[in-house]
Amino acid sequence: MTAEIYRDAWGIPHLRAGGVADLARAQGRVTALDRAWQLEVERHRAQGTSAAFLGAGALPWDLLARRARIDDTARRCFDALDSETADWVRAYVDGVNEGLVEGARRAPEFARVGLTPGRWEPWTPLGVWLAVHILFAGFPAKLWREQVVRELGGDAVGLFAADGPGTSGSNGWLVGGERTATGAAVIAGDPHRFIEDPGIYQQIHLSCPEFDVVGIAVPGVPGIAHFGHTGTVAWAITNAMADYQDLYRERLRRTGAGVEALGPDGTWARAPRHTEVIEVAGEEPVPVEVIETERGPVIIGGPEGLDDGTPEAVSLRYPPRVTGDLGFDALLPLLRARRVADVDRAFDRWAEPVNVVMAADTEGGLLHRVAGRVPVRGTANRTRLVPAWEPGHEWQGWHEMPYGELTDGTAVMANQRGPSTPLGVEFAAPHRADRIAALLKEKEKWTAGDMPAIHMDTHLGSAAALLDHLAALDDLTPEAFDLRKRLLAWDRRMDADSAEAAAYAAVRGAVVRRLAEHPAFAALAVPPAYPEAFLPWLALGPRIGFALEHLLRAEELYGIDRPATVRAAVEEVAGRPTGTWGESHRLAPWRALPSPSYDEPGLSGDHDCVLCTSSVPGTTDLAARGPAARYVWDLARREDSGWAVPFGACGVPGSAHHRDQLPLWARGDLVPVITDFDALIKETDV
Repeated sequence: MTAEIYRDAWGIPHLRAGGVADLARAQGRVTALDRAWQLEVERHRAQGTSAAFLGAGALPWDLLARRARIDDTARRCFDALDSETADWVRAYVDGVNEGLVEGARRAPEFARVGLTPGRWEPWTPLGVWLAVHILFAGFPAKLWREQVVRELGGDAVGLFAADGPGTSGSNGWLVGGERTATGAAVIAGDPHRFIEDPGIYQQIHLSCPEFDVVGIAVPGVPGIAHFGHTGTVAWAITNAMADYQDLYRERLRRTGAGVEALGPDGTWARAPRHTEVIEVAGEEPVPVEVIETERGPVIIGGPEGLDDGTPEAVSLRYPPRVTGDLGFDALLPLLRARRVADVDRAFDRWAEPVNVVMAADTEGGLLHRVAGRVPVRGTANRTRLVPAWEPGHEWQGWHEMPYGELTDGTAVMANQRGPSTPLGVEFAAPHRADRIAALLKEKEKWTAGDMPAIHMDTHLGSAAALLDHLAALDDLTPEAFDLRKRLLAWDRRMDADSAEAAAYAAVRGAVVRRLAEHPAFAALAVPPAYPEAFLPWLALGPRIGFALEHLLRAEELYGIDRPATVRAAVEEVAGRPTGTWGESHRLAPWRALPSPSYDEPGLSGDHDCVLCTSSVPGTTDLAARGPAARYVWDLARREDSGWAVPFGACGVPGSAHHRDQLPLWARGDLVPVITDFDALIKETDV
């Protein structure tokens, strides 16, 4: 046997091979068959070449990818892999290259844009991983903090923290055996990302004589990094919200030999530079100057400053660029893990991104820890841009990764302050974590089948601040008084069929828009002339929307009459119909190309619900972010586990398994995990 591909009723690939390399090759091949368009989009994004077929809309990302040197960093990291891991990654790439042509014939997008599938290099999976995660730590938030301090002063930073950027997400919880009906642990959760079609996650089963693992992979990357179950041990992660990337203001000058940068020792040092050309479909090619100082690649500005003439250049320092390590040497040990101790040792090798890990095994072992690389450096580096020409901002080694504890037999992580607190600056508000913890206290004994009810909980813990303002209002019109009465009696659940949830969201949006239009924040409404890729982090409306709790509860808010603002918002909404929450809160996935019209479902939940289907208050009710997968790992019987993704196992539009999981995902049901090959349908040998 070289390798065999099986499928279950949902089209999920189950792969069996005689050895590790053959299995990796089969994983690459089946991913290319199912996700050829997605793979090629991600390869081009990692290389900074996606605008060549996607057009000018993809240019901002390509500029960032080129200037941040994603592809070159991936090459460095591949060259530093241990020999076994490097061979394993090569085998996966061989499989991708074997399957791409056939996969492209199945995918209509290639013909639409006239794209011919290219060739994957051994380092391409590392580039895909880095491109997917380079913004995960949210380093552009430092640009926002810099602007807030400049315009409103240092005290304003906390007002907008919300406690954390609006892009944060992911739930995970572990219930130890003393709290389950079977006596074995259960791990459950859902990673929150931008919802993409095809999805960012791929359900897969990998089996060979060394291991048999089910889990959720990232298409284009071998193995199962984030969520897996080997039969005797299971693991899952959430974003640790650590700060591990720095931005440096650079002083650059041109010389006859090129470009020099001023360092902290007061001397000028050569900054290697070269020019690359980005092809753009339908437009002229765009040259980009790539400069790298001793801190890192220059991603904003240059020797001549910004596009508006502002004299500024900013470099990015991030761990893989410094160390040549993305953490891929952890992937094979994870697949081979048998106990919690094995998972723990594997994650000692982890690098990017920094995650909180939960794991459990069939012998009762439990793990709750942080994994990744976080540099030791001054406090200023962690919060704002720092001057490269001043001493005191150098990296001075790496933090030891903290471990967490279980409370009452459970552990909950939802990006809130927890074991990773010493490593971060901003974290998610505690509402989701507090709600999950409260729900877990409602029963003494839990089963795997109980977990989807927690996944789908819609209680909105952040509603209190606005409702408290609403309760204090008087002198309202009859229509507004009736709306106030309805909202104060509301159960604070963001259910799709709830008229009160829709009305609350409408009032909240009106408050956000009024605050964003207030003269007190006018200076924040116009961002600096930074590259377009960073502008979402500098948009005032979303920042106010996600920080609304803090802004409404602050002792004073720059002279803004908040009661009057809330009164005006209620009067505005009272005069128009708002329907139900699901009518406006609909799924809005990202696709690389405009797609045929899909009737996307209305969704329950909201940003601060456990069912984190994020809208952007004041901007849109549509949900572009949400659970990119759901999982329940049962350590008593792996076959009692379940999983789901927003669309399906196949990325080919119109195929039987392109969108067949969407109805289940929308209502919170899970697809059963099948591990018995006799219960599967054999597709082919490869």
